[in-house]
Formats: sequence, structure tokens, C-alpha cells
Amino acid sequence: MGNPNVGKSVIFSTLTKKRVMTANYSGTTVSAMEGNLIHLKESTVLIDVPGIYSLTALSEAEKVAVNILNDGADLILYVLDATNLERNLQLALMLKQQKIPVIFMLNMMDVAERKGIHLEVKLLERLLGAPVIPTVAVRRSGFTRLMTEINRTLRRGPSIDGDFDSTLTPASIVSHVQSIKDYRSTRLDLLEKWTIEPRTGIPLAIMIVLLAMVFVVGVGKAIRSVIFLPLLNNYYMPFVDWLVSLLVHQDTVIHSVLVGEFGVLIKGVEWPLTLILPYVFLFYIVLSFLEDSGYLPRLGILIDGLLRRFGLQGHSIIPISMGYGCAVPAIVGTRTASSLKERLIMSSLVSLAVPCIAQTGAFIALLGDHSFLLLLAVFLLSFIVMFISGSILNRLLEGTLDPVLIEVPNLLVPDSHTLWHKIKLRTKHFMIEAEIPMVIGILIAALTIETGVLSYVSFLIEPLVVSWLGLPAEASVALILGVVRRELAVLPLLGMDLTLGQMFVGAVVALLYIPCMSVFFVLVKEFKLKWALSISGATILLAFLVGGMMHFLITAAEWFLAGGGY
Repeated sequence: MGNPNVGKSVIFSTLTKKRVMTANYSGTTVSAMEGNLIHLKESTVLIDVPGIYSLTALSEAEKVAVNILNDGADLILYVLDATNLERNLQLALMLKQQKIPVIFMLNMMDVAERKGIHLEVKLLERLLGAPVIPTVAVRRSGFTRLMTEINRTLRRGPSIDGDFDSTLTPASIVSHVQSIKDYRSTRLDLLEKWTIEPRTGIPLAIMIVLLAMVFVVGVGKAIRSVIFLPLLNNYYMPFVDWLVSLLVHQDTVIHSVLVGEFGVLIKGVEWPLTLILPYVFLFYIVLSFLEDSGYLPRLGILIDGLLRRFGLQGHSIIPISMGYGCAVPAIVGTRTASSLKERLIMSSLVSLAVPCIAQTGAFIALLGDHSFLLLLAVFLLSFIVMFISGSILNRLLEGTLDPVLIEVPNLLVPDSHTLWHKIKLRTKHFMIEAEIPMVIGILIAALTIETGVLSYVSFLIEPLVVSWLGLPAEASVALILGVVRRELAVLPLLGMDLTLGQMFVGAVVALLYIPCMSVFFVLVKEFKLKWALSISGATILLAFLVGGMMHFLITAAEWFLAGGGY
């Protein structure tokens, strides 16, 4: 247990070898994780509890933490942040009243040393009446003694720790055990200050976002063109086409389904690996670095005033930013919000206007080779839609915006081992979660084309797709596949002969279109069927409304530039 952002998930991952996603901001763990504690003879379950500040639960995540505590335990491992000891001791003293043995881990000792903070660990142990173990979780420092103390406490049984003065306060403890010595501001301290001051923080934020986008787009395109596309076009596709032709006659439906226009063996490799994977991998490098450095909460402070205008607070930047990876954990992450109204607004905005990383990769593949400005315009439009939609929802939904303190972690240089582990884990999850649904979607597309179902569907929605959106009739296949996976609402457009304007309209519709099946089901789980249907229906209407408006604006602009305005 511990406050948010003290390193609990890193410690849990180390003690159980369970691959847990960690990040340098609060709200990462929104439901409990369980794993078997390693290096113990008897099977022992360790639970990673969501971070809380007190035993008075307000949010869903805090309720989970308190319920787990009330269920009882043989031992509590309480993680203290050595750089924010007084704040962390508030909950620690509450837990000492629970009559459960406690071992305290004094984490981030390296950061405390850098800040000139000196702590008398032995004195802190006497005052708390329990073992206090200095640790640096990302370096696995202090874990040998920790395992010794865990073994000793568990063998001893449910007896309570040593003497403890219940009249102690966090302030009085800190006054005895903490001192600041020879502290001089460093460049990292100066950067911490700059990132939260609007005058310097906003230009820094704009620069970071633009650099991140240039990195993902530029390097991703280079990897595609130099490595993936030559391998696909020169080796894989000819080999698969030759192999299938040996086994199946070319004029059959099976041959078309396997290696035709939407052949599963071709598109099932080309789309997720060649077109999407380079951008996914690079995006996860950027996101993981920003998480582990502690920058995202600072961005939340900068835009807190803006977010409050549409019913959100600065801490909402965390689930929203997670939505750019995948909407499912982002929606689950809204459990850290203290009101249902705020949860609904965040979940609606993530479902509506935040493209997941796979869809972002599809946008880059569609627009990046033609116009970087149009690619930026798609993301700019998503911000505008979020702002307008959030403002409307803030007025329509009942409820209040409860005040929340934003946890501002230390700005850290990410640990390379932890960073690489997270990037690999996220990329692996993407390949597992995206590949199967994408192959299913491609199979659906191939069957609808080969059986003539596409022609029937195209006839039904032709007034919308052709007349209102200005797209070719075959673009309807993208709308069908978009229900399976969000990026499949974009990828079919790559093989069509589209103008730049049509590409942009298609990207806009895909951006705002109905969430994929996994997002819909998590909305049902979190908010019941009524809200899931409401959010999904609203996204469909808005997608066609905004897409049609963009089509007519582009048509008017082209007419004017062609001389019609004169």
C-alpha cells in the first residue's frame, strides 16, 4: 500500500516477476493486481493495492483499496516516498491502527539524496515501531533485506510490531528524522520549475508534442520504407502468392479470400506489421518516456484551467493520454475520478475524439506520405471536438466537479531497464490484442466483397458515403470494419484512388466513428448498456455530421481556388 506515485507497482513487479505496467504518475493502478511472492518456500499472495491518501474513500479506485484492507491481511508492505515523507506518513499512521503488521519501504532514496534530504532511518524505525527499509525500486536496491523482513514477519505470525506512540503526528516525526544538508539547485530542479509555470511550461509542452510527432512520423516512415516494405513487397508477397497458387486455383473464392484485394495472408501481415507496427513501437517509446519522467502530471497542471471549462480537471490528462495508446485502459483509468459525471465526460471524449495508437498509425500511413499539415489538422480537429463536446456534456450531465489535488512527482531520468521492459510489454500487448481482431476484420472484408454483400451495403449507405461524404462507394467497407477495430476504418482507404480532400474526410470520419467492439464492451461494463449505446450512437452521428461538413468546406475551397470565386 501507499500514496499514488511512490513506486508500488515497480516493487510489486520485482517481488512477483509479474509484468505490471508502471508509470511515474498517480492513477496507474486502478484495480488490485495479485501475484505469488517469489523466493518464499510457502505460496504467498502479494496484492498491489491502488494508491490512496487516506482511508476515507472517494473514488472507485480508493474504494477498492479500502475494501481490500478491510478483508484483512497477514502483512502490509507500506511504501514511503523519501522525498515527501510527511505527506506519506499520514496514511502510514492510520494503517498502524489496523492491528496488522507493517513493513515500511523508504523508496526513492536516490532522489532524496540528490535533493539533499537526509533521513535517520533507525530513529524512524523506533518512532514507527516497525522495520523501515531504504530502497531504490528501479535499481532493486534494498530488496534482499526486504525479503528477510517479510520471511521473519510471516514466520512470527499475526503479532503486532513494536512500541508505537499513537500521539505522534507526521510533522513531529519528520522534525525528528529529516534534515536538509548542502542542497544546491540543479538543472533538473530548474526544469521541474519551468514545466509547471505557464510562461515557460506552455511553450515547452508545444515543443515536446511537436518533437514527439516528428519523431514518430519521421522515423516510422524511414523504418517502413527501408526495412518493412522491401521485405513485404520483394519477398513475402511473391512467396505467399506462389504458395497459395500451388494449392488453390486462382479463379476460386478461397484464392481471393487468401491473397486477393483483401487477402487475409497479405493484409493480415501488411496492415498490422508493415503499416502500423513502426508507429506503434515509436509511440510507445515516447509515451513511456513521458510517463516515467513524471512529465504528464505537470502537463495536467498547465491545462487544468482549460479542462475545467468542460467538466474535467488537470488529472484527467492521464486517462486521456492513455487513450492515445488504447481506449480500454483509459476508460478503466477514469475510476480514479471522484464523480460519475467526470468519469462519463472522460470516457465519452476518449471514445469520441482520441485516436488509439493503431488508428494513429493508420492516419500517418494514409496522410503522412502526402501532407504533414493535413495530419496535424486531424489531431487539431480532435482537440476542437473534445473541447466542444466536453463543454456540452458539462452542461447536460448532472453532478458536481469535486476538487482534486494533482500529484506532482519528481522529474526523473527514466531507468533504461524499466523503460525498455515497458516498451516491449506494450508492443507485445498490441500485437496480441490487435492482430486477431484485425485478421477477423480483413476476413469479413474479403467475404463481403467476394459474396457481393458489399454491393448491397454500399447501395444502402451510398447517399451518406458518396453524396454526403464525397467518398467512393467502396469506402463503405471501411465503415463496416471500423466496428471491429478503429484502425480498420482507415486502412481500407489506402488502396483507393483518393484525392487529398477525400483522404482528410475519410480520416475525420474514422476519427469520430463508433468505438471498436472492445471499447463498447468496456463501456457496458463500466457504465451499463444505456450509456454505452448513447456514447456509440453519438459518435456515429457526429462522425457523419463533421465529415460531411469537412467535405463541403473542401469542395467550396477547391471551387474558389479554381476561380469560382471570381
